[in-house]
Amino acid sequence: MRLTLLDPNNPAQAFPPLYKALREPDGLLAVGGCLSTERLLNAYRRGIFPWYNPDEPILWWSPDPRLVLFPDKLIVSRSLAKTLRKNVFTVSFDKAFAQVIAACAEPRKDEAGTWITTDINQAYIELHERGYAHSVEVWFNDELVGGLYGVALGQVFFGESMFHTKTDASKVAFVSLVEQLKIWHYQLIDCQVHTNHLQSLGAEEIDRCTFVKHLEQYCDLPVNESAWQHL
Repeated sequence: MRLTLLDPNNPAQAFPPLYKALREPDGLLAVGGCLSTERLLNAYRRGIFPWYNPDEPILWWSPDPRLVLFPDKLIVSRSLAKTLRKNVFTVSFDKAFAQVIAACAEPRKDEAGTWITTDINQAYIELHERGYAHSVEVWFNDELVGGLYGVALGQVFFGESMFHTKTDASKVAFVSLVEQLKIWHYQLIDCQVHTNHLQSLGAEEIDRCTFVKHLEQYCDLPVNESAWQHL
């Protein structure tokens, strides 16, 4: 099946229907386009996200199945609960978005590069400045040691990336996020693709059709986005 080539000068151009996504590689749907706020929000609402290497064009994905977390199904292990009770970390929200995305862009152990390109970095900082992208920061002695960032639409949070330089710091960020989202009545957290790390925290796989139905139900529900500013 031939992939749709998106016009970089037409951010309002519709994505192809999700059934056209490839099975191998799983979920690859379209190529090209741009990383404008309009294009990105249009993608998220339809269960699509960008992911590509620095030497590739923009690639758009919608894998099947999809890894998600329903906030009420969060799992906190005994060891993680112990860490949380010790209060060895300080957690903040939206206080250092640029630092978090820069830390997430650092190559992982045994990896040569990163998918968070300069263009991705700039696009999500713009999303943050416009109130759509948010970060969670984990501090140890005033040093940023963990965190995550993602996009919020309605009552859905789309997780993008996380990092840690101290054991459990990214898990503390994730648990802190989920607990806050529960207070705000968020219904779903998109974790994109399977990882053992997120599965251990209660994430589960659902089929793409079900995922999209959740987006159609929850992305337009009201939520107090200004609450992020007061954390």
